[in-house]
Amino acid sequence: MIRLEPRGETPRLLALLAPVVAALVALALAAIPIMAAGAPLLKAYQVMFEGALGSRFALTEVVSRATPLILTGLAAAIAFRARLYNIGAEGQLYLGAVAAVAVGSGRFDGPPALMIAAVLIAGAVAGALLMLGPTLMKVKLGADEVVTTLLLNFIVILFVQIMIEGPMKDPMSLGWPQSEPIIDSAALPKLIEKTRVHAGLIVALLAALGVHVFLAHTVPGFRIRAVGANPAAARFAGMSVTGTMLLVGALSGALAGLAGVGEVAGLKGYLTNNLSPGYGYAGIVVAMLAGLSPLGVVLAAFFVAAVFVGADSMSRGINVSSYIANLIVALALISVLVSGVVTRWRIRFGRPGG
Repeated sequence: MIRLEPRGETPRLLALLAPVVAALVALALAAIPIMAAGAPLLKAYQVMFEGALGSRFALTEVVSRATPLILTGLAAAIAFRARLYNIGAEGQLYLGAVAAVAVGSGRFDGPPALMIAAVLIAGAVAGALLMLGPTLMKVKLGADEVVTTLLLNFIVILFVQIMIEGPMKDPMSLGWPQSEPIIDSAALPKLIEKTRVHAGLIVALLAALGVHVFLAHTVPGFRIRAVGANPAAARFAGMSVTGTMLLVGALSGALAGLAGVGEVAGLKGYLTNNLSPGYGYAGIVVAMLAGLSPLGVVLAAFFVAAVFVGADSMSRGINVSSYIANLIVALALISVLVSGVVTRWRIRFGRPGG
């Protein structure tokens, strides 16, 4: 007979190894569809590894894709810590990009430091405001934030389509649905010339460090952790659960909005309706792989980005669908959920008391 017993305390080594093992298991399970596609397995993994880490171009592409994943991963991590399940980072990313274009496309100009600060603040505020609605509906009306944030993603995408084909449309785009470009003074500077690595990486890394310090060493951070652990006990202790949830919602939305600013002001230069290949949803996987740790999010984001870049290379090199990356990320999420059971519960064999 197999039974589960709760662990009194999860061993630190086990907690650290769980996401690593989950990632390795996901890569191992991906061998099944790779072989089913008729590709040589070892060659496939070799091409994938070299495509992600085997050249300067590959490394900079991984860094470029990891940048928005860090921010959307942080958005999910801080929200999930308080049991506020924000599935709307994709929409918040896009609305942050809309706000960045509204501020940074030349309607007014100024010194680069001022303009960059303006687009970052605008994107963060837009994302925060979008997330405050579902948060208020949750705390005041009991509405399920998973449903409301998910549905808002589709509403925001339609709004973006309206804006880039209407008020924000670039008159020089020859009919293509895209916004006016971000002006030079509002663009995030490149960190490495002739690559796609931009200053949004610094913003993302500072955000990860800031969220870590905020959660671990401040009173509001303690309240967030307390509300996430037991809302009733937190309320009994005199904490404002509603205020804490609103703070978490605003921070989560702001982080996702910053991801949109980075993509439009640091990478693409203008807004389109395919700005993100799903960074908002992938951020959830990043957060789960990291065990909701803000610093762990950085490592998990680089892993997921490397999978995407490597899969693209594998698709070109040995004719395996690039969608294998989505499969690996999905398997990693399932594996980390299973590993979560192992870290919280001890598996016992035999009869109880035996």
